[in-house]
Amino acid sequence: METMKIEFHEITMADKAWMDEMYAQDHLYACEYTFANNFVWRAYYRAQVAKLCGCLVLRYQIHGEEWYACPAGGGDKKAVIELLRAECRKQGKRLSIAPLDEEWRRQMLDWFPGQFLIEADRDDFDYIYDREKLATLSGKKMHGKRNHIARFQDGGDWSYEPMTEDNLEECRTMTYQWIRMREEKWNGAMDEEILVLHEAFDHMEELGLVGGVLRREGEIVAFTMGEPMNEEMFVVHFEKAFPDMQGAYPMINRQFVLHACEGYRYINREEDAGDPGLRKAKLSYYPEWLFRKYAAVESDVVFADRTRDGGQIQTIWQTCFGDDESYVRFYLEHRMTEDNMLVIWQDGKIVSMASFLPVQYFLDGDYRDARYVYAVATLPAYRKKGLAGRILAFAQQKYRMPLLLAPAEEPLMRYYEKQGFRRAFSASMPEVSDAGEEVSAMELAAAMEPVDAQTYVQLRDDRYQGEGYVRWDETAVQYAIGLSAKCGGGAFLLTQREKRDILMYEVSGDTLDVWETSLTREELRGIARQLLAETGTRRLRSGRMAGMVWLPEAMAHAKLPADGYLALTLG
Repeated sequence: METMKIEFHEITMADKAWMDEMYAQDHLYACEYTFANNFVWRAYYRAQVAKLCGCLVLRYQIHGEEWYACPAGGGDKKAVIELLRAECRKQGKRLSIAPLDEEWRRQMLDWFPGQFLIEADRDDFDYIYDREKLATLSGKKMHGKRNHIARFQDGGDWSYEPMTEDNLEECRTMTYQWIRMREEKWNGAMDEEILVLHEAFDHMEELGLVGGVLRREGEIVAFTMGEPMNEEMFVVHFEKAFPDMQGAYPMINRQFVLHACEGYRYINREEDAGDPGLRKAKLSYYPEWLFRKYAAVESDVVFADRTRDGGQIQTIWQTCFGDDESYVRFYLEHRMTEDNMLVIWQDGKIVSMASFLPVQYFLDGDYRDARYVYAVATLPAYRKKGLAGRILAFAQQKYRMPLLLAPAEEPLMRYYEKQGFRRAFSASMPEVSDAGEEVSAMELAAAMEPVDAQTYVQLRDDRYQGEGYVRWDETAVQYAIGLSAKCGGGAFLLTQREKRDILMYEVSGDTLDVWETSLTREELRGIARQLLAETGTRRLRSGRMAGMVWLPEAMAHAKLPADGYLALTLG
């Protein structure tokens, strides 16, 4: 399409009326989409604004990189994004948009399939609370908050009042005292927040901000400030209280909600920015929900969406691996998420894919977050173009953590070596026991009972934790238990005297295939006759696949275990 000149300018108070009007045309929940928020942070983010195709378009910078907010207003939003893409291409850049809500995520997938990598950012999720619950703090879960408030009230004379021109300077003075009390934890980001806060003080009335002030014995000890977002939601932008005064934070929170937020159903208390202490504090008020926010970046490797792309994924899977439809659907339903399967689109369809499942890898004496690479596949007509290699290279740069995999055959081992993977999990040759054979001199009798995922993980960790151990969480193990049952097998706890072991298997015709067990080979031989009898099979087969690992540059110094423990490959 023909490009048009896009003229951005710095945000000024003169933009308030038209920007408010544009934002009001959309029912927005994300805290970033208000004029006041963008105005007070304009210098920090170098924010600029433009009118384009009947929409409000915001451009800003994070760590020197240029981003755009979602277009707001009643204009042609798709046309806006196409124009921004063209503008970015002229500058040799890719378009980056954030934050997106779930509706925008779905819209981008519809408009631009296979063209944007869209992923959620947990650190940026807004905390949304029920206003009535914050005002009453009723119920057992809020008992601690009520106690803190009671201790504040016990400490002396207190009062609450609205923030006005008459007490604004006292609020400024209180921030300087607050800074001195936090000197040991101070950092540059906190400096910026204080500058932004004082910008809000300077323009409070013009911006339509509403504040509340908490006093004890006449002195301000806490204040808060926010604004209405829409007819049902109020957003709190700032909240400060003396950290050494018990109950000051819950008290100002509750009083402000009681006095300033009447008529609103929800309170948005913004994100936690990944700060562990702030996350714990926000979660302690039990939000109604976390408002998911996403970032979208132009890319030729993107995440697949189960709802929209499930049929295409199933086609590639069955074409390349031959698994039946129910197996694939079980995987898609229980293991595929919106951000763990990377794909490449060509000719209007998905032609190459790979899953990257979260797992932990024990290396250098500690667990490291890692990804298990599973179901790497390319449609036959699109092979020998390096598509799978592009996905793997993209994943290496994106995740920057160990990538683990278990190739099905030796030629694939050599392929992955070319992609930077190293052998780290040795295979064990399959052993077969037949019901008609004398399988062992030590016939054993074990009590067998179904095992839950929590117990399975615990016993597995206790037995194998050490250098090179691959740890799956309960969600992954629960999937494996369900899959083994679907394949005619199951997961069991075996008890022999005081010894407890785990066993997971499937039944294939007359063969019992052991996926994983903590039994030794001799112990497995000893119990084989019992297992075959109880499952109605004639042969028991067990063994371990070889595995490989890729390590990011930051871990290149680590000594790679020669014989780690992978065993259970939970795709």
